[in-house]
Amino acid sequence: MKKLVILCLLLTTIAAHSQESIVKNKGRFYWFWGWNRAWYSDSDIHFTGDDYDFTLNDMWATDRQTPFNVDPYFSFTRVTLPQTNTRIGYFINDHIDISIGVDHMKYVLVYNQETEIDGYIHDGTEYDGDYNHEDFVNSYGFLKYEHTDGLNYIHAEINRNDNLFEAFKVNVNPKKLQLNSIFGFGIGALMPKSNVNLWNNERHDAFHFAGYGFSGSTGLDLIIYKYFFLRGQYKVGFIDMPDIRTSSDPSDRASQHFFFNEFFFAFGITYNPFEKSE
Repeated sequence: MKKLVILCLLLTTIAAHSQESIVKNKGRFYWFWGWNRAWYSDSDIHFTGDDYDFTLNDMWATDRQTPFNVDPYFSFTRVTLPQTNTRIGYFINDHIDISIGVDHMKYVLVYNQETEIDGYIHDGTEYDGDYNHEDFVNSYGFLKYEHTDGLNYIHAEINRNDNLFEAFKVNVNPKKLQLNSIFGFGIGALMPKSNVNLWNNERHDAFHFAGYGFSGSTGLDLIIYKYFFLRGQYKVGFIDMPDIRTSSDPSDRASQHFFFNEFFFAFGITYNPFEKSE
């Protein structure tokens, strides 16, 4: 009987110690800043105006990377020139966090690519005509089309976080180092500042809510000494923009939708003001 009591006390002590070692995330805030690469599926782009209505089929676009340097990547005045990510979040329990942020991607149509054009142009330019799925080369003089002041995906996310060191019983002090897996879903709005020149039309140089997007993501957080972390995350999603401004004339519009893949790396800070001091 004495041995049984001792064994029960020992198991209780071990269980209590294990429970204390579990990381308490509820109430924790975080913020990060990082940089991304993005890839896009081909997209049909539909243009409408007073004198034209046509579609360019299966258009190919890329992102635009800024060469790495201290300026602009760490310059306060030019920090948004590269493709960036920023997000602020809050843990509603030990595993689930909610957040809001901006993925500042860039979208650049590749010029001189062969495509098909379908529709009509009747505005007195050299491109006048009626087109029925005809072969067409998109020259720079015909169309410059970029979301380079930001293919700005402003969205909320909900994520599940799991401590991998705990899951695989790795003996690491969680106050010094944590490795968390992240799985999440996001939905939000697209607010590009588009740089579009359709033959001689003047560009619309302003931010504009153009559509919506949704995404799923997975990644890893490495938390260092409780307050600092590094994050690598992969995201895949869908963007639909039915209302893109293409000139200063409100009647000139474009629409498109496409899938995207994105990878970003970020650094951040985190703090739990509700954590009990020991």
